[in-house]
Amino acid sequence: MKICQIDVWQKDLPIQGPAYKMALQTLTALDTTLVRITTDNGIEGWGEVCPLGPAYQPQHAAGARAAIGEIAPHLLGENPQYTEQINQRMHQALCGSLYAKSAIDMACWDISGKAYNSRVCDLLGGAVREVIPSYYAIGLSSPEEAASVAVKKQAEGFRRLQLKVGGRTLDEDIACVSKVAEVLTPGTELAVDANRGLNVNDAIQLSAACRDIRFVFEQPCQTYEQCLHLRGNLHHPLWLDEVIEDLNGLLRAIGDNAAQGFGMKQSRIGGISLMRTAREICAVAGLPMTCDDSWGGDLVAASCVHLGATVTGNLFAGSWIAAPYIDGHYDNQNPVALHNGQLRVPEGAGLGVTPDGTRLGSPAMSFSL
Repeated sequence: MKICQIDVWQKDLPIQGPAYKMALQTLTALDTTLVRITTDNGIEGWGEVCPLGPAYQPQHAAGARAAIGEIAPHLLGENPQYTEQINQRMHQALCGSLYAKSAIDMACWDISGKAYNSRVCDLLGGAVREVIPSYYAIGLSSPEEAASVAVKKQAEGFRRLQLKVGGRTLDEDIACVSKVAEVLTPGTELAVDANRGLNVNDAIQLSAACRDIRFVFEQPCQTYEQCLHLRGNLHHPLWLDEVIEDLNGLLRAIGDNAAQGFGMKQSRIGGISLMRTAREICAVAGLPMTCDDSWGGDLVAASCVHLGATVTGNLFAGSWIAAPYIDGHYDNQNPVALHNGQLRVPEGAGLGVTPDGTRLGSPAMSFSL
């Protein structure tokens, strides 16, 4: 089997309802990139990458497509089932840009699953659960609005909520955390996520003011060094997210005893292949993780679900997907949809999601033998 064609599409993902607000940016739409790899025996594999706007991290949608354009010609003629070799070829073709490479890596796993008539989660070692928990992110809002959303989402079945803080006064953040805590029902977990929007002093003070409220404190400060400074100064477990940019960052954080858990984004560290390694590293360290991505449609969602289904025991904290914030699906026959706050592993071979290419229009780029 060999790659004979790679097609790339750009697609807009408007946000339904209110803007998505975080400490450092407010979003009303996202720009996603879809990749289709076609083999000489007719198997098609799909991948997707969708950075969370241009100011979330050093990744942006146009950059993803430019990087894929640089890489794609070097993959023609290669066997997509050899994912390790594909990743090496990508690294030889272009330094960095792990997020762009993640879409190609995803498509190769999709092809492998279809070739073996197996789901991606089966190729990753097997699903330990067929239904996985998701969690809902409550954007920056007033204490009353946040509490109202928390009540509604718990009624919909979510048992883990993520509350955004930062980018406003410390008193507002403390009031919001306290108000949401008042409406949490037994069994609901809370993560307070600053998305790097707090300084060290404010992070310490927020944790101290809310010391009687049970939550994990996710990515409070801008840099790894600032977060490391918080060690021993917080009343809550510290989780790292944005500063874990690759496997070396994950290993460093575990070696420094810098965190008690990780919000892992597959595109940020390079795709399914490297998330599989992150899963094993966290398992050996006995530290929980999520299996997420920054944003995206059904392809990203399916990949997150397949990965999450393979994380064992109490080390899995859930998979966040963008479905509650966007409208429509790439594959209306096999959509990745939330039911009672949970996500079912797609049943089909590969990712279990196949976009209708005819609905996407003409590719932005195509490469062929």
